[in-house]
Amino acid sequence: MTIPRSNHAQISGLVKNRSALTLVAGDLQAVFLPDHGMLGASLRHKGVEILRRVEDLEAAAARGSTAGIPLLHPWANRLSKPQYSVLGKQVVLDKTSPLLHLDEHGLPMHGVPWSLISWVVTEARQDFVAARLDWSDSKLLALFPFRHRVEFATILRPESLTIETTLIPSGESPVPVSFGFHPYFGLPELSRSKWHLELPPMSRLVLDKRGIPTGDEEIFDGFNAELDENSFDDGFALIEEQTTFSLAGAARKISVDLLENYRYAQVFAPKDKDYIALEPMTAPTSALTSGHGLRLVSSGERFRATFRVRIDQTTD
Repeated sequence: MTIPRSNHAQISGLVKNRSALTLVAGDLQAVFLPDHGMLGASLRHKGVEILRRVEDLEAAAARGSTAGIPLLHPWANRLSKPQYSVLGKQVVLDKTSPLLHLDEHGLPMHGVPWSLISWVVTEARQDFVAARLDWSDSKLLALFPFRHRVEFATILRPESLTIETTLIPSGESPVPVSFGFHPYFGLPELSRSKWHLELPPMSRLVLDKRGIPTGDEEIFDGFNAELDENSFDDGFALIEEQTTFSLAGAARKISVDLLENYRYAQVFAPKDKDYIALEPMTAPTSALTSGHGLRLVSSGERFRATFRVRIDQTTD
């Protein structure tokens, strides 16, 4: 694992970089960037891009913004404060660290930015890539003092992209699990208001003004309609671990299947943007500070989480 020393803004030609890996299967093509967080930088169906915020990855990296399909590790979404205590370890985050991105409230957001961590590719084929991240660098351990390894594997099929993420403790200490993904999707040739969104019944997490769960939950009966003027920035606890969210329109349907160990999700669909994020999460927002929904992986064990993106042609 290496942490690039150059400034974010000096990164150029990310997708054209030699290390970019392109997968192809039938009508699908995907691009991943091992040198930049294993970011999913493109997912094209019949030549049409369905990921969003990937038009200018250099600018996104400079801002510390999420884009495409980023892994959020060691925490997804934000923390309620720049310190946490887990397993007797007191962590105080240095808010001036270049390895932190802060939200508008000054809260640590989405773990280490995707552009700042390089992964080691362990296997690559036309429709498959596997990579490894060793969390052992002193700068990383200052943010999250739990030695571990993350193994990333993705396989592309003619109708789907599956991403499997495995966390493995490297030492004797257990490791807290609170990672997630933040995939952005959009439907071309159709206005956002006409996108048909389907969400299952879940428990909605009540959030404070900063987007931090209060500990309360309320019934969410699901959503099955065109987006119109509706907007979302909501966290959910799943009722069924294997759950599907979908977005449809313009003769195309994008489904996100949560298959294994994603018990929470975030839906982000601002009404003034032409994207929606359907986000698999292993724990709720700020689980490192609250302890709510936080799971631990003991030494000698492995924690695996899997989700799949399916793209289907429809006849609407």
